Amino acid sequence: MANPPSPTVVHHRTRLPTLFEVLSRRTAAPVDLFSFYIYMRDQQRSVDYLDFWLDVSQHMSLCRHYVRELRQSVLLDTPELEKSASKRSSAVLESFDATEAGPSNSKQRATDHEVSQALRDEHDVRHHSHSNSQSSSRTRQTESAVDSPMLAEPSPGQVSSGSGQHTVARTDIRASAEKILYTYLLPGSEREIIIPQGILNTIQHAIEEETRDDPEVFDAAKDYVFQAMERDAFPGFLRSKALGNVVPPSMMARLVVGLLALFGAFWTSFILIFLDKSRRTRCWVILPFTIGIYLLASHQYMLDPIMALVGYSEYTFFNWTRVREPFVRKLLIKRAWMVLVTVAIIDAALSCLFIFVPGKRL
Repeated sequence: MANPPSPTVVHHRTRLPTLFEVLSRRTAAPVDLFSFYIYMRDQQRSVDYLDFWLDVSQHMSLCRHYVRELRQSVLLDTPELEKSASKRSSAVLESFDATEAGPSNSKQRATDHEVSQALRDEHDVRHHSHSNSQSSSRTRQTESAVDSPMLAEPSPGQVSSGSGQHTVARTDIRASAEKILYTYLLPGSEREIIIPQGILNTIQHAIEEETRDDPEVFDAAKDYVFQAMERDAFPGFLRSKALGNVVPPSMMARLVVGLLALFGAFWTSFILIFLDKSRRTRCWVILPFTIGIYLLASHQYMLDPIMALVGYSEYTFFNWTRVREPFVRKLLIKRAWMVLVTVAIIDAALSCLFIFVPGKRL
């Protein structure tokens, strides 16, 4: 049995997790981000929405890293700023580090705005410096040296803790923003997602016309995608993973095998009755009845009760992972006992009917 990666810290909640908590990697299998990604890919068929959301979050992390390195390089050049009363950049980074990945709530919006404003200010300063530098050939040569790839994008091994060089260049942020636009948003793009035309026009104008690449550009689209996943996909994910432990291909296989087993049980039972076999011989019909009813109940409840009791959940066909979310494990155990009691009652009723009915040889 293959186990997907899962968080090492399990939050002992007494309720089902929210989409915010899943995307923030605060949950464990089978309701973790990995399982949600598999569900969006295999069952919901809309994994592009989740990939867009994750890429936008990665873009925000890239911007945060760039702003942090920019602040460090400024402090190295002007150490007296560290002691000044204005520590806006430091406050921005501290507040961002405390912010979790999720929808753009008030705290997230404040952080996004601060990081975006820092990036826009830095972009305006570079643009202004570039315009003024055209009056001097010497300044142009200096800018050419500063903007060279060897200095702007050093390899990780060349960057030391005391260096003002950046591991993330501004061109990386620009490329990240354009990749998101051209991959997910523009009509006819490789992995186009459906968002309101007004949001698309705003993002396209900000990136292509205003040359913006800050995280605030994608706020509206990110919120729209989050709400769409929360409304359309997440309830089904919870039903599938928190109340059940088998995937649709496995459910279909159980349905087919269960119907065959039940047909075999009825066929055998009638044959034994009409051959007037003894009740001891007819006791063997318990086996196909049990198999058939168990598999049909598993299909009906989307739950394999035995696997639930031992603590496993299926995330792809015949690949199982251990249930690590405590509240989900309790739910699955309760439902497993309910399914087993139902199977036992139906199995006992059918078996007794065909075992104790008087036989008559035809």
